[in-house]
Parts: sequence; structure tokens; C-alpha cells
Amino acid sequence: MSAVTPAGGDTAAGRSWPEVLNGLLYGRDQGADATFWALDRIMRGEATDAQIAGFVVALRAKGETVEEINGLVRAMYEHANLIEVPGPTVDIVGTGGDGAKTVNISTMSAIVVAGAGATVVKHGNRAASSASGASDVLEKLGVNLELTPRRVAEVAQEAGITFCFAIKFHPALRHVGAARGQLGIRTVFNILGPLTNPAKVRAQAVGVADPLMAPVVAGVFAERGNSSLVFRGDDGLDELTTTATSRVWVVRDGKVTEETFDPRDVGLDLVPVEALRGGDPSYNAEVARRLLEGERGPVRDAVVLNSAAALVALEPGGGTLAEEIRAGMARAAESLDSGAAKRALERWVAASNA
Repeated sequence: MSAVTPAGGDTAAGRSWPEVLNGLLYGRDQGADATFWALDRIMRGEATDAQIAGFVVALRAKGETVEEINGLVRAMYEHANLIEVPGPTVDIVGTGGDGAKTVNISTMSAIVVAGAGATVVKHGNRAASSASGASDVLEKLGVNLELTPRRVAEVAQEAGITFCFAIKFHPALRHVGAARGQLGIRTVFNILGPLTNPAKVRAQAVGVADPLMAPVVAGVFAERGNSSLVFRGDDGLDELTTTATSRVWVVRDGKVTEETFDPRDVGLDLVPVEALRGGDPSYNAEVARRLLEGERGPVRDAVVLNSAAALVALEPGGGTLAEEIRAGMARAAESLDSGAAKRALERWVAASNA
């Protein structure tokens, strides 16, 4: 349990827990300063589990705003171990929480995108909605995750891809673990990970399982001036899905455009979600190896599609979304077919273990 705060709350900056919690319970938006205050207290270990749970549940019940999320992001970065990686960088990640237990689509896509020549700084954690999380499968593929932040940044320059293990870059999140575990529900912390990449990448492809939060995430990226594709499958997946259409929020030049994307528009057939189902970390790592060795099928199609989303976010074109995705898919397919994606993983494994 976190350190105890007096019942009246910490009144620093003129705020207190009763003030913030009552405001949320009465449906009043709190703004960035109030949410910064709350999460800052939490991450300093100055909030009880009851205060933490009350805050995230009340915020969830009211509905988070872009400004409130911005305050939380600011607090996260205030307590984070940040790194600098030169040049244009991109992250591809899902929020988790869709319950589908798919293979690690965004993790495989990150490797393919690196093989296509982009610099990828992936931020992730243990399993959320896949049968194994990004870190679980990367360990099975031979990537060393026990690196200092400085070494993580160096690996990005040496291999063109690196991984920021959330628990190492946001250590203050240890203060929320007990409350989150006891609640057992989706909270704002499910979306803060993709919004708080320690390298502060300027391009992202982000899958969001929660349909109410997807446009809010896009709004946060827009206020930052980032280039991003935020998406949610109409099947509920936190991916650009191949089992149905998807809602896509295209973020460019501070503006958000919402579109419907149909994979059939780029030549893909719809498949049942079972075709993307994963297993334990060893199984999912083997799926990744087979993909990099040239295996074709539904998993490859999903990875190529999501890789394209990351490439479009990093290097926007001037066409329609379908046209840009199709061009990105060609680059992703070439990364796989030429062996560049496989070599990207080999470089990554070697650099991380050097």
C-alpha cells in the first residue's frame, strides 16, 4: 500500500483529494492542472490505494477529456526516465484490453517497420490483451530487455529498433499496481502507456480497444502536433483489423479526421478472428519466426497492414487513406520478402546482448 495521506487530503497547490473526487463525482471536468496534481501525488507515493482507486474510477465514470489526459501525461513524464533517439522515430502499439488473445501483431509489425528502414522505439509491457505481451515475446526471440535507459537509446541507433520496457521507464507506476489489480477494470492507465513513450516519438500507430477513448487519444496527439494513426477494429480489436472494418482517426497538422477503413479496399480478404489467435510467449515467438522466414497467411496480412499504418504515420503521403495504406503495405511486404525484417531482428538481438 502507498504512504497514507491525511483524510483531508494534501492541499498543496490549493487542491485536495475531496475537492478533486467530488468534482469528478458531480461530472465536472477537472482540467490538466487538477489531473496533474492527482497523478503527481500518486506517483510520489503520497496517496492511499483508496484515493487512487477513487480517482481512476470517478474519472472513468465521468469520461476523460483531452485536457485531463494531457495533465496525466505531464505527470507521467515528470516521473519518467526519458531518452533521446535522433531522427524521425515511430512507435506502434496497442492499449490492450480487447480480450482477444491474438498473436503479437504490433510487435511483429515493429520489426517489419524497422526492416523497411524506419527507426522504431517501441514502448510496451507484459500481456494485456494478447496471450503474451510485447516484452514476453521479445524475450523469447532473444532480445535483452534488462538494459539501462542509456543503452536502450544506443540500441535504437545501432539496430534501428529498440524497446522501452514500461516498468523500467515509468518506475513510479509501482504505486498504482495494487489498486489497479484490485479493481480489475479498464482505467485511464490502459491508454497512458501509448501516450507516454519515453523517447517522445513524433509518429505513432496506436490501436485503442475502448471506443470512447480512441478519439480522445487522437485529440491528445493532435494537441502535441504529432503525426499519428489511431484505430479500433469494429470487431473490438486494438489493431487495424483484418476481420472487419475499422474506425481510424488520422492525426495530421494538429487536426483529426475520422474515417472508416475496409481491408478489402487494399486487397485483403476478411478472416475470422480465430485466424489471429495466439498462445503463450513461446508459441507467439514461433509465429513471429515463421513470419520472418516467409510464411504467408492471415497473420502476415495483419502484420503487413499494421506495419503500413506505422509507415503512413511516419511518412504521410498525399493520397486517400486506402492509397497510403496500400503503398505502406508494399514497403512492409518488401521488408519481409527481402529478408530485411529478419535481419532487423538479428541486429536487434545482437545489439541488445552486446
